[in-house]
Amino acid sequence: MSSTRPSRTDLIAAKDKTVPDVIASCLQVLFCGINPGLYSGATGHHFARPGNRFWPTLHRAGFTQRLLTPSEERELLLSGYGITNLVARATATAAELEPDELIAGRQHLLAKVKRYQPGVVAVLGIGAYRMAFARPKAALGRQAERLANAVLWVLPNPSGLNAHYQLMDLVDQFQALRYSVQRNDDL
Repeated sequence: MSSTRPSRTDLIAAKDKTVPDVIASCLQVLFCGINPGLYSGATGHHFARPGNRFWPTLHRAGFTQRLLTPSEERELLLSGYGITNLVARATATAAELEPDELIAGRQHLLAKVKRYQPGVVAVLGIGAYRMAFARPKAALGRQAERLANAVLWVLPNPSGLNAHYQLMDLVDQFQALRYSVQRNDDL
């Protein structure tokens, strides 16, 4: 798709579209969003909506050497990182998802983890993680359980709709993961 912004018609048409995973075998970290937004569905790129803080957070936390754009998402693979989602279909907000979709998403994620064997799976959204993994009291950070052989880590959702976390709060959370990966903390 071109670099022009999607029109309102494009966004409406993006409902229920999917965005291809950015994934490869043996990644250091597989970032797992909740589901694509309509902007991502329309552009075909993860975290594409202007105002989404995923790309600035990754850069400021030291995962990338420079600020990548959503259209450069495949460059993450060169550094050992990838992107997937719990639920594949695009919606205007994650609140449109049914609990059953998140629970089924865990099973789809498990199959991907078994196939691609990342060291860490970082779920981006505490509420989605709690629902999908049946862990109502889970906190941010490293989880006690694993997903197949992967370490599970929960980070805040970087969506601009998540007012609970400012950019530097997100950076702090993402840096904790990066430092753990660098130290190879039981990965």
